[in-house]
Amino acid sequence: MIADGLHDVPAGKVAMIVTHLEMRSRPRLRPGTLPEDVKLRRVTPDLEWYRDIFARVGALEWLWYGRLRLSDDALRGIITDPGVEIFTLAHDGQDEALLELDFREDGACELAYFGLTPALIGSGAGRALMNEAISRAWARDISRFHVHTCTIDSPQALPFYLRSGFSVTRQQVEIDDDPRVLGVLPETAGPHVPLLRP
Repeated sequence: MIADGLHDVPAGKVAMIVTHLEMRSRPRLRPGTLPEDVKLRRVTPDLEWYRDIFARVGALEWLWYGRLRLSDDALRGIITDPGVEIFTLAHDGQDEALLELDFREDGACELAYFGLTPALIGSGAGRALMNEAISRAWARDISRFHVHTCTIDSPQALPFYLRSGFSVTRQQVEIDDDPRVLGVLPETAGPHVPLLRP
């Protein structure tokens, strides 16, 4: 139990509130179509492709870092697992989105990663991609579709998930090593999150 009041975040650490969300049945999809010059494609990624899109979608702006701390073998084991499906949106010959659906738990699907690069934000592609995620998840024999986000991620994420039909199930406080201090990300990453140097 965390006592009421303020608690210092140690130097070299980053603190966040993690919100867990889920849906227990397929929701009615909100209107949304891909722009004409944007195409959905499924990807069987190699490490270079995955790390590039991961960085451009979430790491440099929003401090996504968990996958960047994995060894080559550990990351390859996840992204090539038959229970994991990865999609992107191609625009002007460049991949500009990451949708990762994880079906490795029986009866469930985790929306493991979801996001767009700045090239597609505001185009309507996010809504269309979420509709694709929901449709693909509930096309399987599942009873739970879940995701989590946190306070260092885009402030648009939580309201977007709620509008998409997810409901909040719990919140947690997480403190972890700051990936910028570890050298996993440059010090310029996540400029909205204070860097507390040790």
